Amino acid sequence: MKLQKNSSLALYSVLEFATDPTRHISAAEIADKYGVSSHHLAKVLSGLARAGIVESVRGVGGGYRFVGNVRRLTLMDVIQTFEQPGLPEGGRREPGELTPVGKALGAVLSEIDEIAKATLSSITLTTMLRLMERQQRGAAESVARRKNNGAPVRA
Repeated sequence: MKLQKNSSLALYSVLEFATDPTRHISAAEIADKYGVSSHHLAKVLSGLARAGIVESVRGVGGGYRFVGNVRRLTLMDVIQTFEQPGLPEGGRREPGELTPVGKALGAVLSEIDEIAKATLSSITLTTMLRLMERQQRGAAESVARRKNNGAPVRA
């Protein structure tokens, strides 16, 4: 499943905000971190604000902050703010899609999309935050092991 750019940016942003819901983060800070246009990201953040996932705070110390529920909000909830995964773009069909091979391949690809949607619908932001934390801890332990010449690191 390939996500549209807006959906990917929305996921990056929401996870950044959810790591510390009390902190206001500017669009420019996130845009710099992910190497995207702050103007484009501002449009994505505006969509997230309309959906009630983030709130915009103006003025000094302003920016955006997470206002959703990390235990209930799923990756699919964020994605569906910008797209409906699995729907054909513009209803266009390739000539081969009507052949027996095309129909069989289409059935398999549809099933894969349904599995992906179900998976994305089952993963909450809490799950993602835990995964991110485990990955950061693992990376830190790996660096410590290299500094310790491969010996296990004790906390």
